[in-house]
Amino acid sequence: MEITTLIGYFGALLIGLVLGLIGGGGSILTIPILVYVFSISPVLATAYSLFVVGSASLVGALRNAQKGLVDFKTGLVFAIPALTTVFLIRKFLIPIIPQNLFTIGDFTLTKDVGIMVFFAIVMLLASYSMIKKRTEPVVETEFEEEFSYLLIVLQGIGVGVLTGIVGAGGGFLIIPALVVLAKVPMKKAVATSLMIIAINSLLGFLGDVGNTPIDWPFLLVFTGIAIFGIFIGIYLNKFIEGPKLKKAFGWFVLIMGIYIILKELL
Repeated sequence: MEITTLIGYFGALLIGLVLGLIGGGGSILTIPILVYVFSISPVLATAYSLFVVGSASLVGALRNAQKGLVDFKTGLVFAIPALTTVFLIRKFLIPIIPQNLFTIGDFTLTKDVGIMVFFAIVMLLASYSMIKKRTEPVVETEFEEEFSYLLIVLQGIGVGVLTGIVGAGGGFLIIPALVVLAKVPMKKAVATSLMIIAINSLLGFLGDVGNTPIDWPFLLVFTGIAIFGIFIGIYLNKFIEGPKLKKAFGWFVLIMGIYIILKELL
């Protein structure tokens, strides 16, 4: 087995580890590993990312559900509009995006480069969300809490758009929405985020089946390693402070986002 392949599979382990520890961030690692280590096209990598992150998140969500940490009601309010949006984008929008988006002089922005640059911008936004300090949400009235659920639906649609285009689970958007809008405690928000990511990603992946050739042996091995990693992450979550780890991971994501932009455009 080549050294690059070993590095790639070690990266798969890290994907699950991150998901288990902080409830998101898996796709932020998945797509660069698939594109730059395994030389998979960005469009196909976004499809693979949905399956990998969705499968690993599902395992984590089931483990957390056994512990009573998943808020199913709030999770479904968020997930239903999100997964509908993801499926429609993967099924109908992605296939019709032209290979060459636009040309300026000698520079042509291709579909692959456009997806990677957009993904890098998402990484920069995610890094800001992870690095910034959070304040405790104020206690709101019953009317305000009901209105917050409407905002959750709208944010679910926004996460669906993001997930559909770049194959990112959107944990960095889901967790703050659950904590601030639905008043879900952080521990439950992380667990519920895994459930939402699993639903969005796996059902969104169905939109790619039939449109995209899938290398199932590779995808299943990669996914299996990521699932093993999430078990390790859930176990380590007992001993490691999530907020501190999340901030450190945020700085890593920031550097990676800048690197991808420079690499793709220069």
